[in-house]
Amino acid sequence: MSSPGEILGSVVGSSEREQLDTFLDYLREAVVRKARGLSEEDARSSPVPTGTNLGGLIKHLRWVELGGFARQIGQIPDEELPTPPWTEADPEADLRLDPNEKLEDVIAAYQAACERSREIAAQHSLDYAPPGSKMTLRWMYLHVILETGRHTGHADILRELIDGTVGD
Repeated sequence: MSSPGEILGSVVGSSEREQLDTFLDYLREAVVRKARGLSEEDARSSPVPTGTNLGGLIKHLRWVELGGFARQIGQIPDEELPTPPWTEADPEADLRLDPNEKLEDVIAAYQAACERSREIAAQHSLDYAPPGSKMTLRWMYLHVILETGRHTGHADILRELIDGTVGD
């Protein structure tokens, strides 16, 4: 595995698109690496008072991908997307694993959403905005990079608190 500096440094001088793709894919892979090897119990456990857990972070990031790239940029109707887990009574259901959910299944669903995002993004220029929207593909990249980076940092801390694992 290459170091973060090598991966991110490999696109210095590259196109803006290649830089955005590389940075986002690096973060996508990093958050999954933080969860790999955890038991189901550890994936649900939270060493912090808010209840934040690694499985829930990955589940949430799936919905960030679907909401941003599929729904907003791809204009895929809600009826054609998976049903979100949150409700009015439980608006944060995407931040935790249900008892019947397995970590590997949540990771696979996240990775599938990421692949769908890549496919949608590849169809448009960075300046593309869906009809009637000012939100460009470039803006969506930045939003998803911000959200994924933020939660990857949370995942770093959670994993260290759970079992002492540190590093990329």
